[in-house]
Amino acid sequence: MTIHQAAPVKDDVASTLLAYRDEFVALRRKLHSEPEMGFREVKTSALVAELLETWGYDVTHGVGKTGVVGTLRNGDSHASIGIRADMDALPIVEATGLAYASTTSGTMHACGHDGHTTILLAAARYLAETRKFSGTFRAIFQPSEEGGAGARAMINDGLFDRFPVDGIFGLHNWPGVPTGQFGFRSGPTMASVDLVIIRVIGKGGHGAKPAQTVDPVVAAASLVLALQTVVSRNVDPLETAVVTVGTINGGIAANVIPDSVELKLTVRTFNEAVREQIKARIIALAEAQAGSYGARVEISYPRGYSTLVNHEQETAFARQVASRHFGERRVETDFRAITASEDFAFMLQERPGSYLFIGNGDSADLHSPRYDFNDNILVDAARFWVHLVQDYLADRNGKNPTLSAEGSDAP
Repeated sequence: MTIHQAAPVKDDVASTLLAYRDEFVALRRKLHSEPEMGFREVKTSALVAELLETWGYDVTHGVGKTGVVGTLRNGDSHASIGIRADMDALPIVEATGLAYASTTSGTMHACGHDGHTTILLAAARYLAETRKFSGTFRAIFQPSEEGGAGARAMINDGLFDRFPVDGIFGLHNWPGVPTGQFGFRSGPTMASVDLVIIRVIGKGGHGAKPAQTVDPVVAAASLVLALQTVVSRNVDPLETAVVTVGTINGGIAANVIPDSVELKLTVRTFNEAVREQIKARIIALAEAQAGSYGARVEISYPRGYSTLVNHEQETAFARQVASRHFGERRVETDFRAITASEDFAFMLQERPGSYLFIGNGDSADLHSPRYDFNDNILVDAARFWVHLVQDYLADRNGKNPTLSAEGSDAP
């Protein structure tokens, strides 16, 4: 899949989307002020569906519980493309002090999903009004990305059987990257994530009589230190992995040795073999460390999201689209791999595609109570989706795209 050289042609994508800007900034801020947690995006999905229907989309509600799919067909081509945006918020108390801050107690759009939803809606409106493509465009609005595996829920509900696509694409804003800078990476791009819950079980008793107990606190403390060797001494130094002990809970008083202590870990990798290696080492260390103190362990190891692996051909295509329409200076061609996780990984296991990034500027980090999505990237991100849809469908139809870098509407 390549973009062939074409004569420079100027279009009106930028000017049209700029005319929408204030309207979509207001929409983004409305979504920000009314956040909803995963699989509870009732008002959000209803608003998304209403807008899509107004613009002429064939809309399906309730895909994967609260997901929405808007379908727009034009021309006689069988080519198709899907663009996905996530809609859910996080259980965080907002501390931005913004006029449009969350009005829902303990819930906040601290990851920019309000912005992702708005970006796709802006692109969807433009594509519906202009119809400058031949094929099928699917606007996929996903619930519960933040830990609920909404992507898998939509897939299990027949997403790609009911709404087939040749390719699937998504994006995420990224704080610390210059505003509007696009980032692309082929292959493993975001880490897998697994939760590990280890219960160290001893024998409780009076803190003044430790010899009559089996102290799970000491055993747990020893295990925490031992776990630090998993990455440093068991994983190939050329591989990337993270083992973090996030919580330790046990005991109720200074003079009481508890019966048990619970540890919770997060494990991140980019390689399935390393993922399995780490699991084996964590279990072995937990059993050995506890056993050395006369304690025992109960271990729960629920699998989380898989490694997000971008397809090489689709990533190269998306990168070329960004370079042509925004210029090379706006494109990072080898974006650094990220140890955070993303359930778009499940969609990429089902269909070829790519997940890309756009700089959010010097904002607070994702999942911070002070984070806010940068409205200055709305137009450019929506422009990218428009150009990707148009160029991808043109390529699938065997036609040259109509734009080149020299003739793009890039400023």
